[in-house]
Amino acid sequence: MNLPKLHSVTKKILVALLGGFLLLFLLFHATANLFVLRHDDGAWYSAFCHFMGENWIVKIFEVVLLGCLALHVVITLWLALTNRLARPVRYHQSQRSTTHTTSKLMMWTGILIFAFLVMHFCQFYFVKIGWVKGEYMVKTEKLQSDELMGVVQYAQSMNMTPEEFIGELENEAMMYADENGDAGEVTQYIDGLRDKLAVLDILQRAQAEGNFSQDGAWIRHLTYDERQTLKHVMPESKPEPDFYFMVRELFHNPLMVLLYLIAFVALFMHMRHAFPSAFQTLGLNNYKYNNIIEWCGRAYAWLICLMFTAVPVLVFLGL
Repeated sequence: MNLPKLHSVTKKILVALLGGFLLLFLLFHATANLFVLRHDDGAWYSAFCHFMGENWIVKIFEVVLLGCLALHVVITLWLALTNRLARPVRYHQSQRSTTHTTSKLMMWTGILIFAFLVMHFCQFYFVKIGWVKGEYMVKTEKLQSDELMGVVQYAQSMNMTPEEFIGELENEAMMYADENGDAGEVTQYIDGLRDKLAVLDILQRAQAEGNFSQDGAWIRHLTYDERQTLKHVMPESKPEPDFYFMVRELFHNPLMVLLYLIAFVALFMHMRHAFPSAFQTLGLNNYKYNNIIEWCGRAYAWLICLMFTAVPVLVFLGL
């Protein structure tokens, strides 16, 4: 088997640099997750998700982040494979080693974390890019179409429902077509109004079920079909995933909480070794302060994993 030529030291340095970047991102991600614990009907967390979804700099960073994650996985597997190919015959007798247990389990914790990421992406990121269905939200002001509101008000003044009013317009258009032979523009206009009635249905359902946010700025709990309707009829409305509601719903499930906790244990073990190992690979360690690096790595791993753990546990407990 022929693999591309790249010195093992170079691969280790790349893994360390990519891992260091991912370690910094984890702190940012864990901090943002804590917004879910605020009892503000998701105002902070939804605002954060909205910013992350609309800012073009963030979108570029997102691509860079995913690329770094993919490279970290690929180069790590590449390094492990080349090391094994370099010694196809294993030792007949295992040797005792003082290497920390987390170091020996790095490959396995990495595989477990990767499997968790696939699940996590299916639950959230793939919803964002439209590959998986979820729950959605939209700015209330985006649905306040002057044209639609005008039809509703006029229909009410005529003691008719909007559907009945549009039906009358359609009958008049057909009569006009019979007399003049052309009612294309009028028919097209009526079809557009009929599409917008679907938006009115969404507004009415939200009103009946109380799906508005506390400040009235957002309509929550939109279904996938309603999202598709808005994207077709009013693409400028830009419905977004309701991640706050989705997180809260997810962590009411004890099985999901357990799976996330297992993943955080694996993440702790992975970070516990990765932090000091990165310093060693980059030549930044020294016998004078190796203990400090080791302690900082342990503290950082505890900090990140406790921040991540707080969300599923406290949401499950109803806090």
